Amino acid sequence: MSSEAALTPTEYIQHHLSFLAKPVGGGGSFWTLHVDSVVTAAILGVISIGLLWWVVRGATAGVPTKRQAFVELMFGFVDDQVKGIFHGKRDFVTPTALTVFVWVLLMNAMDFLPVDIVAKILGWVGIHEWRMVPTADVNTTFALALSVWLLMIFFSIKVKGLGGFIHELFCSPFGSNPLLWPANFLFNLVEYISKPLSHSLRLYGNMYAGEIIFLLLWLWAATGLVGTVFGAILGVGWAIFHILIVALQAYIFMMLTIVYISMAHESH
Repeated sequence: MSSEAALTPTEYIQHHLSFLAKPVGGGGSFWTLHVDSVVTAAILGVISIGLLWWVVRGATAGVPTKRQAFVELMFGFVDDQVKGIFHGKRDFVTPTALTVFVWVLLMNAMDFLPVDIVAKILGWVGIHEWRMVPTADVNTTFALALSVWLLMIFFSIKVKGLGGFIHELFCSPFGSNPLLWPANFLFNLVEYISKPLSHSLRLYGNMYAGEIIFLLLWLWAATGLVGTVFGAILGVGWAIFHILIVALQAYIFMMLTIVYISMAHESH
């Protein structure tokens, strides 16, 4: 943090919470692209798919390697979760759930990188604003949740047909009487809107809070010898505890993905 010693605590936190934002369509445009979130998420997505592809490509029918055994255990775990919730063909749902879990886990794990060291390295190439945790950006988590929501709509129409989907939208849960159509539609509308909101905000809130706590601990570590000692001790403790949060939030996001796709295959 030596390069940022002149910053006040508020400026220090604001600096590390600043996105590398680029307006889309000009400076006065409403749309803004968070380049750091998009690039980091894309790189981690390629890494996660690449790792799974690498393991599958080298898989053997005999004695598995350690990496193959690890991926098989992880796949079996995810498939068991899908089997307990989704009762149709799992050839799409299980790979989707596994991809979501690994990708979100890697994005969450970026929170363990020391922000000052990363900022210094990026500063050498002229980048002074870069958020390393894509899931601490509500735009990222909402995009993920919205993708799952669109999958849910797609499967709901595919399984029930467009007519069946519309019928369910207006005739459940209170009945098919035309007088109840507005109440049914309003009820289902609230449900459909709340799903991507709760799905995204849960992950974002936990990862953003974890990022803030890490920044406060690093800030404390810069106050002197006592602050360094206690900041280091608390930082290690929080990092160990945060491992659980990182894995748990990826697991919850995956489970909600399975639940929402499963609900799309069910009729009310």
